[in-house]
Amino acid sequence: MFNKLIPNNNQFYKLFEKSAAFLEQGAATLTEAVAHPEKAAECAARLERIEHDADELTHDILVALDKSFITPIDREDIHELVQALDDCLDTIESVTERMQLYRLSEPTDAVKQLASVIRQQAIQIQAMMPLIPGFKYEKVIPYCKEISRLESVADEVARDALGALFSGSIDPLTVMKWKDIYDYLETATDKCKTVAGIVERIVLKHG
Repeated sequence: MFNKLIPNNNQFYKLFEKSAAFLEQGAATLTEAVAHPEKAAECAARLERIEHDADELTHDILVALDKSFITPIDREDIHELVQALDDCLDTIESVTERMQLYRLSEPTDAVKQLASVIRQQAIQIQAMMPLIPGFKYEKVIPYCKEISRLESVADEVARDALGALFSGSIDPLTVMKWKDIYDYLETATDKCKTVAGIVERIVLKHG
């Protein structure tokens, strides 16, 4: 009976990897949507399904966490990491959802650049997840630094895009729509950086 309460040491780590894979799929779909506007509706629907599957996984992880008497790392760290991964994908999905809602059929160069940054961050996160159980800081930190660097790149892109948006002759309603999109894209890069920070803290704590 007692053994049933103790998770396999790899259980949560494998679930982290699966969650990160959903994030990478979502980021790839966002990139495809902005690169091929004619496929935007199809990509938005696909991203909605990915986000739904990821939500179910997050729920399953939290249920497993609640039922586990002993966990391989601190309980609060598992909860925080899983929630942060879920938040990243939720924010990405909100971008395609709003672009459909606002009928923004021609993504700007800034949107394409920001989507590319998010995709690169998601690739780094996915590559980093299998390294968590080893608790080797020197192996994890290069990924964390790259994710942080990419977030800084996104800040510059978003700042320049907003400057151009407000200095032009675009009508106010369109300005508001694009500003909302830029805000969500930049927030997604921030949330990816948050994931990296949580992983770094876990590895430092247990290494």
